[in-house]
Amino acid sequence: MSVNAGRDHAQGGRRASGHQTRAALMRLLEPVVAGAGFDLEDVLVTPAGKRRQVRVIVDSDGGVSLDDVAIVSQEVSAALDDSEAMGSGAYVLEVTSPGVDRPLTHPRHWRRASGRLVRATLTGGEEVTGRVTAADDTAVVLDTEGRERRLGYDELTRGLVQVEFNRRGDDDPVGDED
Repeated sequence: MSVNAGRDHAQGGRRASGHQTRAALMRLLEPVVAGAGFDLEDVLVTPAGKRRQVRVIVDSDGGVSLDDVAIVSQEVSAALDDSEAMGSGAYVLEVTSPGVDRPLTHPRHWRRASGRLVRATLTGGEEVTGRVTAADDTAVVLDTEGRERRLGYDELTRGLVQVEFNRRGDDDPVGDED
C-alpha cells in the first residue's frame, strides 16, 4: 500500500540556491521523521511548474497508514517552514510510503518483505526468485521451490517484490463456493 498526503507551501525570503541538495534535506528531515517513529527512505525534489514538488518517502516495520502520513506531513512541513531549506520558492509537499516497486536494498527492506515473493539479483548477475522467510542484519533467507537459500547482503545487488494477484494458500473467501 502506498499512501500520501500533499500540502502547498509559499515561502517568503530568498530563493534556495542550487547547492541545496538531497543530502542536506535528508540530514534535516531524518531526525524529524525518526522522532515520529518512521524511517526516512528518500527525499525527492522535482520541478512542478512554477513550484517544486518535495516528495518525502517514509516507512516502518508496521507499515504506514494515512493517519501516520498526516502526522509525519505536519512534522516535516513545520521543519521545512522553520528552516531555509526550501528558500523563497513555493513548493508542494508530498509525504508517502514506498510503493511495491521500491528496490530492496537495505536489511530493513528485506525484513519488511517477509512472506513476499521477491526476485533478487546477485552480484554475479544471476537472478533468484523466492519467498522471503527470514531476514536479519546480515542476510536474507529465500524459499526457492521448497528449498531455503541464505544470501548475504554482500551477495545481492537488489531485490524487487513481485506482485501476486492469486497467491496460493491465501485464505480468500471470495469465489469460494460451499
